[in-house]
Amino acid sequence: MEIKGKVHEIGAIQQVSETFKKRDLIVEYAENPTYPEYIRFEALQDKTALFDTLKAGDEIEVSFNLRGRPWTNKDGVTSYFNSLVVWRITSLANGAGAAPAAAPQYAAPVDVNTAAGEDDDLPF
Repeated sequence: MEIKGKVHEIGAIQQVSETFKKRDLIVEYAENPTYPEYIRFEALQDKTALFDTLKAGDEIEVSFNLRGRPWTNKDGVTSYFNSLVVWRITSLANGAGAAPAAAPQYAAPVDVNTAAGEDDDLPF
């Protein structure tokens, strides 16, 4: 999934255990500019470095996975939690005014047909 918005806040890295760390990112999403939404994303492990170059106000596109999980308390009551886990951040420098990326260069196509006069012995 992807969403475009503006960086509102960047959290510090949280070392949850010796082998697990995470970091939060709050993005202002303004589908309706009168009522912006503030959405919390999280990056896990090595993806926490994705937020290092960001600063408040940057226009970005966030690529993320939606995850959900249940949790049952000691009284047997189950609650459900959702998380938005970031896997890529794309800067939208100057918004729509940004220059489009150059088209990739590909090798010229090769003709794989048989030469004139040769029989094609393939059964299909």
